[in-house]
Amino acid sequence: MCTLTLAWRTFGDAPVALAATRDEALDRPSEPPTLRTADGDGVRYVAPRDAEAGGTWIGVSEGGLVVAVTNRWLDADREGDRSRGLLVRDCLTAASAEDAVRAVERELDERAYDGFNLVLADGRAAFLLTYDGGLAVTRLDPGVHVVGNVGGVVNGAERFAVPERRREFGEERADSARRIAAALVPEPGETGASWLDRASGVLADHEYGACLHGEEFGTRSFTRIRTGDDPAVAYADGPPCETPTKAVSLPEDFVPAGR
Repeated sequence: MCTLTLAWRTFGDAPVALAATRDEALDRPSEPPTLRTADGDGVRYVAPRDAEAGGTWIGVSEGGLVVAVTNRWLDADREGDRSRGLLVRDCLTAASAEDAVRAVERELDERAYDGFNLVLADGRAAFLLTYDGGLAVTRLDPGVHVVGNVGGVVNGAERFAVPERRREFGEERADSARRIAAALVPEPGETGASWLDRASGVLADHEYGACLHGEEFGTRSFTRIRTGDDPAVAYADGPPCETPTKAVSLPEDFVPAGR
């Protein structure tokens, strides 16, 4: 379970503004965001790392491409050949969101993955890729989009697919996405930075149902990313309701403007 909130081409100061929770097994090891370099081609990106499978769930490249994934709940689990986090890592090395879409299409011709929702956004284009054994690609309009494990509110419309085996909890997740989308409608005169402040508060507020606590599984971290003239990445290494979100240091020559 995860919740992604994306404002794309909504604010002049931030072509891409994204805030997201990560829900995972509490004992699964991970590393905080830092500058990383893709093997072989030198493409740099900032992302956390799943220390178990080696991939990531969210990040931003030096070209301004933001990539984030959630699991997609299905009526039957798929046998994936490869971790979905490695697919995110691969996308972060793409030259653009358009190129990342093509890379995912080629990858899915060769390998199988468990279900996912994948957001790809730079300053020129943004996409939601949903995969349940077949791939659907949706080009996103400028505005605010909310994506979770059973779908979300995308391009101003509800797009939910709740599997029968998780009907009750899935309906709760859909209702959470609806309420988050309603709370994060842009306000007059708002900037990307101030919208991210609001999104951070909403995702940390238990009233909206995005911050989860369980004995073995729950919200493990929170990430926010802003591209533009003043790019920024911040991270909370724990549930955002009780963990301070701290700025991630970016090298001076790492400027994901995303224009």
